[in-house]
Amino acid sequence: MALEKGIDKLVQDFIAAGRPSSREQSIDDRRAGYVASTVLAGETETRVQVDTLVLEDMTFRVFSPLNAPETLPSALYYHGGCFVSGGFETHDNPLRQLAFYGHCRVIMVQYRLAPEHQFPAAHDDAERAADLVWNNAEKLGVDKNRITLCGDSAGAHLVLVTALRLKAKGRWQPAQLILIYPMLDATASFESYTLNGKDYVITRDTLLSGYEMYLEDTDLQHPEASPLWRDDFSGLPPVHIITAEYDPLCDEGEMLFQYLTEQGVSCTAQRWLGVIHGFFQLGGISQSARDVMGDIAWRIQTNRR
Repeated sequence: MALEKGIDKLVQDFIAAGRPSSREQSIDDRRAGYVASTVLAGETETRVQVDTLVLEDMTFRVFSPLNAPETLPSALYYHGGCFVSGGFETHDNPLRQLAFYGHCRVIMVQYRLAPEHQFPAAHDDAERAADLVWNNAEKLGVDKNRITLCGDSAGAHLVLVTALRLKAKGRWQPAQLILIYPMLDATASFESYTLNGKDYVITRDTLLSGYEMYLEDTDLQHPEASPLWRDDFSGLPPVHIITAEYDPLCDEGEMLFQYLTEQGVSCTAQRWLGVIHGFFQLGGISQSARDVMGDIAWRIQTNRR
């Protein structure tokens, strides 16, 4: 399928600019570029309340619909950015939209980033954030039976590993996991890395340079570095996987669906056509971005454990 019109322009501009590589950017420029791209998320959703709070020295941003009841279905959200960028600024508007359209509470955590902090810093922060939300559910206005773990790209990777850690330790389990084009394979083994690796803005270089900074001293097939290569996914809560047609990560997200299904995990997957990695944050130029936002919002609102 052809690229969506607004996304096609983004891709053509990227190619015309000479396909600039993330490897040639300083980490500060890379992070600033991600923040600059937030204009593509569309008009800022103002029909929400946004609060910042600190729980045991971890900082969270909480997005709630205006005049909401005290307790709501909720999503703990882990942002993308290839483990090296992203944060409250890059995801502010999409998570405002998610809270409004899902009539749910969205709680985002700022985890530590590479190269300043390497594996397993982000993974440990993600797990700790989940436990803090669970332990402070009443204070946060969170329904413990309706907590979704949700994230995009590197954040989706953290969702999966966090759920696996919670399961292994016999602690609480979320109602469901929503993985938006997850980063799962640091070895870049799948064909979509070749087919979609150069032209579609978030390139093979973008993704692999992030892994290299975060996993500098880690075996790339470590089961938490490349969770796709784990043997055991059994016992996870229901999982929904979103992939994008022109994404280097498309194949690995769909392979995870196959593995989970084979191991008896309730799992659904949907490939969105005509779009690229990162499209969830492109609501200002992409109808599919607006549609996937509505779909994720509905899933958070209706799911319960």
